[in-house]
Amino acid sequence: MGRDNTNTTYLMKTEYDLSQMKSRPNPYAKRLKKQVTLRVNPDVIDYFKEMAEETGIPYQSLIYLYLQDCMMSHRKLTLQWVSS
Repeated sequence: MGRDNTNTTYLMKTEYDLSQMKSRPNPYAKRLKKQVTLRVNPDVIDYFKEMAEETGIPYQSLIYLYLQDCMMSHRKLTLQWVSS
């Protein structure tokens, strides 16, 4: 059986001296998402907003998931320029 901690009192210092604490780099920093500015046509945003309503997933998350899927599957865009 587990312990019942409902009546346990934990004492905590009112002040901690962090001046002696050594800093270290965040091991998860490389995994954090990076905020970028991206210009997207309104019809593209509308497309993902409609999909967001259908799925219940925020449209920004859907865009991220789609881009991540492209990256994971190494999907390449093929363009063909038409001369005028």
